[in-house]
Amino acid sequence: MNKSLLLAALLAAATFLAACSKEEAPASTSSSAPAAADAGTQPVTIEAIQASAQGFTVGSPMSARVVYVFFDAQCPHCGQLWYSAKPLKSQAKFVWIPVRLLNDSSASQASAILASKDPVTAMDDHEASMVDHKGGIKSEGDLDAQRAIVKKNTELFNKFGFNSVPSLVTKNASGAVVTHEGALPTAELAAFVGVPAPAQQ
Repeated sequence: MNKSLLLAALLAAATFLAACSKEEAPASTSSSAPAAADAGTQPVTIEAIQASAQGFTVGSPMSARVVYVFFDAQCPHCGQLWYSAKPLKSQAKFVWIPVRLLNDSSASQASAILASKDPVTAMDDHEASMVDHKGGIKSEGDLDAQRAIVKKNTELFNKFGFNSVPSLVTKNASGAVVTHEGALPTAELAAFVGVPAPAQQ
């Protein structure tokens, strides 16, 4: 009995640690920080994402499997998901939608990635820098337009009632919208997306 309780606690802890939550954001934030959605939430729909959110696409552009990923550039779990998704890019299309959840660097780095001529390479460079504990991509130049995009993405993220990043949205085989908050290893991500897991090497 005690072993079962311990296992359940460890699994719960692992699940919790697979995402960065709003509670981890600093209590003192600047005026550019998004306000939490107090007026309730709206249903998560693909149509709302397509109408209001902007990001960059990775993977097969013509794939029937499309996954929308709300991420924060400062979130290490979002970085884990970035690497977990790479083996699936020939089978699915991932649309990475940056939000500002954790701190001001989240918005500035997301804006720099969006402003890049090649956002995928910029994201690769950013995540490599984060893994090396170098702080991520540098934000330079006029990024006001991209900051406005990140702000709008964050507003939608809050309206959907998500509490942590990464937050994933896709449709299952039956056409129903399904969501998941937190990073997933490649095999579990493949199952969530509905594509075969790549063979382990």
